[in-house]
Amino acid sequence: MRPESPLLRRSALFVPGANRRALAKARTVNADVLIFDLEDSAAPAMKAAARRQVCEAVRAGGYAGRELAVRVNAVDSAEWTADVQAAAALPVHALLLPKAHSAEAVVATAQAAGSVAEAEAPALWVMVESAAALMALAEIAKAAGRASCLVVGAEDLAVDLAVPPTPARLGLLAALSQCVVAARAHGLGVLDGVHTDLNDAASLARMCEQGRNLGFDGKTLVHPSQVAVANRIFRPTESEVAAAETVVAAWESRTAGCDVVTVDGRMVERLHATAARRVMAVNAEAEMKDAAAT
Repeated sequence: MRPESPLLRRSALFVPGANRRALAKARTVNADVLIFDLEDSAAPAMKAAARRQVCEAVRAGGYAGRELAVRVNAVDSAEWTADVQAAAALPVHALLLPKAHSAEAVVATAQAAGSVAEAEAPALWVMVESAAALMALAEIAKAAGRASCLVVGAEDLAVDLAVPPTPARLGLLAALSQCVVAARAHGLGVLDGVHTDLNDAASLARMCEQGRNLGFDGKTLVHPSQVAVANRIFRPTESEVAAAETVVAAWESRTAGCDVVTVDGRMVERLHATAARRVMAVNAEAEMKDAAAT
């Protein structure tokens, strides 16, 4: 049986499969998600070694408390079959499929993974990296009934859309929102793209804040030094938690049959209570996880 996916996806760190030191270091990093990478971080000559090292590392364990995914190579690559066969047999939560420009690529990966897995097959996470993928988001989200998270490949997407790399990502905002809408419409998770400037923590923080305001669950990251920033920004603030607790308390103490209560002069309905409970749940899990990491 595959591990149960946790609620938190504030930080999703790409871990180079070809780098043994990075695979070992990841056991000590307080990221909510670890994505073992067989694609971009592995040169062609290192693909087989990366696949072997990831399998060895995952089976050796030491990654408890984190959601685990393996990014395989694209469907049209020479490594795809071997990647899927290897990753689907591992005790991981998901396979991350890059360059999935159509639902057919997702279906093919789901079928290949399902035929290999000894127990319940891992979920599929899908990278959105092209205009074609944006146009097919609804079909991709529903493909094979196994997609569970959309991951924005912001840099590839910007190139495909011919969007200049501005700090505010103005040319990508519509596409980013489209990914969030598709994820929410189909009950999927959704992660923002990476920030590659490792020397600018301030710009990383601004991008995390932008992603959170757009509705993303968290952010994909390329270095352990970025994890703390993403964990902090994608966690509810103290004031947000306090407000959520007030809403839930008022809703639970309402008069029987009453569908609206007033909190600090604001009308509160069932939907507000539902949202408030999620804020409290995310904060509780974050608090527990961060405390365990200290």
